[in-house]
Amino acid sequence: MIMKGQKISDRYQIMKAIGEGGMANVYLAYDTILDRNVAVKILRGDLAGDEKFVRRFQREALSASSLSHPNIVEVYDVGEDNNNYYIVMEYVEGKNLKDLIKKRGKLTLSEVVDIMLQITDGMSVAHDSYIIHRDIKPQNIMILENGLVKIMDFGIAMAMNATQLTQTNSVMGSVHYLPPEQASGKGATLQSDIYSMGIVMYELLTGKLPYKGDNAVEIALKHLKEPLPSIKEELPSIPQSVENIIMKATAKNPKNRYEDAKEMHEDLLTCLDESRESEEPIKLPYKETEENAKVKVAPVVKEKDKKEEKKEKDVEEVMAKQITKNDLKSQNKFLLILFAIFTGLIVIITTVVVLIPALTTHREVLVPDVTGYSIADAIKTLQEQGFTIATEQQKMASEEIEFGHVVKTSPLAKTKRTQGTEVTLWVSEGDTKVTVEDYTGKNYLEIKGKLEAQGVHVLVEKKTIEKDDVEENLVVDQDPNAGAKVTSGDYVTLYIPNVDKYPDFANGTYKYEDVVDYLKKYEVTVNKVEEETSKYSPGIVIAQNKPKGSLIYKGTSITVTVAKKPTEAKSDDDECPERDGNGKCCTEPGALC
Repeated sequence: MIMKGQKISDRYQIMKAIGEGGMANVYLAYDTILDRNVAVKILRGDLAGDEKFVRRFQREALSASSLSHPNIVEVYDVGEDNNNYYIVMEYVEGKNLKDLIKKRGKLTLSEVVDIMLQITDGMSVAHDSYIIHRDIKPQNIMILENGLVKIMDFGIAMAMNATQLTQTNSVMGSVHYLPPEQASGKGATLQSDIYSMGIVMYELLTGKLPYKGDNAVEIALKHLKEPLPSIKEELPSIPQSVENIIMKATAKNPKNRYEDAKEMHEDLLTCLDESRESEEPIKLPYKETEENAKVKVAPVVKEKDKKEEKKEKDVEEVMAKQITKNDLKSQNKFLLILFAIFTGLIVIITTVVVLIPALTTHREVLVPDVTGYSIADAIKTLQEQGFTIATEQQKMASEEIEFGHVVKTSPLAKTKRTQGTEVTLWVSEGDTKVTVEDYTGKNYLEIKGKLEAQGVHVLVEKKTIEKDDVEENLVVDQDPNAGAKVTSGDYVTLYIPNVDKYPDFANGTYKYEDVVDYLKKYEVTVNKVEEETSKYSPGIVIAQNKPKGSLIYKGTSITVTVAKKPTEAKSDDDECPERDGNGKCCTEPGALC
């Protein structure tokens, strides 16, 4: 089990667990060499014992590390430490799309298109290198507070492909997005990722999964046989161009799907354009029930038969050959020579393996306890016992041990080690502990700077606060509490308010109903003001009284200005149906009608 403070490969110091999965656990760690926070994903024990899987896991993860794109979580390192196989990745502070769907339900059309544009843009880079993700799902897609999307788990997803149907915990999360060809046991292609992205887009828009069942097999069969539920029935106002993208991406027959992520990305770029408002429902060119062509492999039975026949023939010839007395004498002589050689080899091997190491190997002795010794005395004591001393010493804070004296050794005192083993000295820096103050109500950036200057690591996390008058950057809670003592290398967590901000409703994509739906969970009242304009379609929000980026407070209100069709001006003829010879309206006094 990985513990807080443990170092992986003597470099990545574990700070805390941040996620658990069917195949791996994820930890927030500190890279002591590059001075940055990273995410370390460590393979679960039963998978780590599968040698074939581990080799593929490492190979595919290294391949994924070549991908560089703002929408792909960067892989920094892949390795093994004490049978713990790990991937070191970019640490992303945000939530995954599955959590966002659970919190928000369905998202607005403009949000979904923006998210899918980012996903397909990142996947385009992978597909250009012919790297297939194989496990696109909301759980593997992170979204940051600024709206940036990050795709995760390329390496693990590819390595899991061969074993995931046997992993009960992992397949239930993936089967909802499983392409028909993978459900039927065929290999994955670029179009397999397209199908999964189409299902993700459907879920983002509706807040629902298209196929449900009691188990993975039932859901997989629905992907194979049942047509995708109509998104128009769920969302009648959705543009036909958007439904066409989902229908093409989730086609049962891979030939009907986009060739790759780049083609899907280009289609998404124009799906909300006015020129596509009257688009017709898509017609798929190939039959959805058409199976992929099967490649026939030439039989190799005949070749094998020939070899077997030759072998049998050779045996028959040997058995048929007459054995003479001279043959027996020659054979016995040959066996005696073989026996002599074999005996000699045994003597040589015994000498090399047993006698030589016994004469040359250093004996095992206990590492002496030099705690509290001066460095010179500790080195002398250790060398007298036959140990060598590491050229570099490690430093650590200590309240008990005097500055400049030895706190401990590595290997630890009183453990058995072979003479000649290198011992590292840990030397006291004295009492360097920092007393934690009450940081609540103070700017977290200021506190973070002060603590880090004293060598203390600071974690900043968001916490939901039931108040409307909180400021975004002020500390609302902390761990440990005021009065505790921490030393260089320890961690302090500062909690700041988890507040949401108003998006740009006036960007030309939101309708009044979208704004109401978006702010419903915050219990924000939306007031509407209509304004005549020919620049935007009627019903589109063109202005808001709460600026983009301002904090959303529960129970408040916002006023939005909505586009209204201009009123047509009435002509004079409309108000005067008949006039006299002088042009005067017949209804006016003095008219000669």
